Parts: sequence; structure tokens; C-alpha cells
Amino acid sequence: MERIERVETKFEIADSIATITLNRPDKLNAWTDLMEREVRGAMLEADHDDRVRAIILTGEGRGFCAGADMSLLSDIVQHGAGGRIRQKFGDGDFEQKYSYFPGLSKPVIAAINGPIVGLGLVIALYCDLRFAADSAKFSTTFARRGLIAEYGIGWMLPRIVGLPNAIDLLFSARVIDAGEAARMGLVTQVFPQDTFMAKVREYVRDLVTLCSPRSLRVMKRQIYESLSQSLAEASEVAEAEILKSIECEDFKEGVAHFREKRAPAFTGK
Repeated sequence: MERIERVETKFEIADSIATITLNRPDKLNAWTDLMEREVRGAMLEADHDDRVRAIILTGEGRGFCAGADMSLLSDIVQHGAGGRIRQKFGDGDFEQKYSYFPGLSKPVIAAINGPIVGLGLVIALYCDLRFAADSAKFSTTFARRGLIAEYGIGWMLPRIVGLPNAIDLLFSARVIDAGEAARMGLVTQVFPQDTFMAKVREYVRDLVTLCSPRSLRVMKRQIYESLSQSLAEASEVAEAEILKSIECEDFKEGVAHFREKRAPAFTGK
């Protein structure tokens, strides 16, 4: 296991999985500018590391992320947002301030170990999958702070939970539990708190050992690009990708390991 020390996050690589942990447990991992920079750096580092096949984002202690740190909000009240709100990293849909996770080439999984509100929820929505501990609580919270649907959540949330549920969660800012979040489709599965991270890692280990990294990389791009494509356009892309895939090493290995009844040894090529 490789561990790189940071100030407000932790980053480690083990068994082809990079784990990024928000590390302000005394503040329920409330989000700061420094945490933002550290998470982005760790995400890009993991995405470019050939040893890594999937990324887990989670929180230290009893919470995932309690939203923006109140000192950040107080500073904005006193001095204004400045360039903080307008910052982005490109012109594409998935190159904005917090929306870059779908633009990464590897699966990003949110392991929601406890309370998640506001900006924390925005960040989790941009992960490819979300798993929750049964003790987790969720709230958009914006309407109760005099704010609006921040950083694209008004676009992303309806695509995940449907329009009526998104309107309910944004308008009311009510707190929901993990069970209701699962019924809405906000999270994929709920696991008991005492076995939560073990269950998440079990799922992710299956991804990195049983599935072709190349397949996951191409599928992820197809899924997010299809959000702005017609069915005909998405079908044309799929046809072109099929032809490419059957020429690749991972396709040959996928057939070989199945016929030989052994574990796969995918290379991602």
C-alpha cells in the first residue's frame, strides 16, 4: 500500500484501487479551498497512474462531507465570491469546477459513510456510483441557506433521481435517510455501517479484477457523451467502438479466460 500524506485529505493506492479520503473529521469533512485543490490533484494523479483501475472517494470519521465550511461561506458573505464561483478548467460539460469526475477515464465511486449535505452532495453526484452506509443522511440544504441549485446539481440530480424527486429535494432541502436515497436511485446500494467500507471495496475489487479496464474506460465515455446525443448518434458511436474493441487485447483475453475457465488477466489494451 502506498500512502502520500496531505493536509486535509488522505491518498492511498492498494490492490489497483486509489482511495481518496476527506480528512477533517472534527468538522464532518466540511469542504475548503485547500481540500478542493488536494482532491483535484489526487484525482488527476490516480487517473494518470497505470497501477490504478478505480477510485474511491470517502470521508474520515462519522461523516462524508457537511458541505462548504462555514468559514468559506462567512468569507463570501463579507467579501463576495470573487473568482471562486467562476473557476473552471475547460469549456466542456465535464470540465467545470466540480464536474470533472465524469471526464476522468476510470470509475469514481463515492463511499458515503455518513452525513452528506450541500456541496458534499454535489460532489458525490458527479461520481459514477454512490454507495451509502445505513447511517448516512442526505440534504441539498441550499434553499435553507438562501442559495440556489449550485454547480450543476440542477442538471445532474434530475438525471439520477428523476424530475419530481429532484424538485422535492432541492425545494424542501429536507433530510432523507439512506433507505429513501436508495429508493430514489440516489445511491446504488446501502450497507451496514460496521461492514460498510469492506462491502464497498468488495464491489470495487470485482470491477478491477473481473472487468476490462478498457471496456470501463470506453463505456464511461459513451455514457456521459450520450447525455447530449440522440439515439442514432449514440448507436453510431457504439458500432465504431465495437469494431475497435474486437481488435484489442482485452477482447481476446475476455474470450480466452471464459473458455479456459480461469481468472482474467486484462491489461487495459
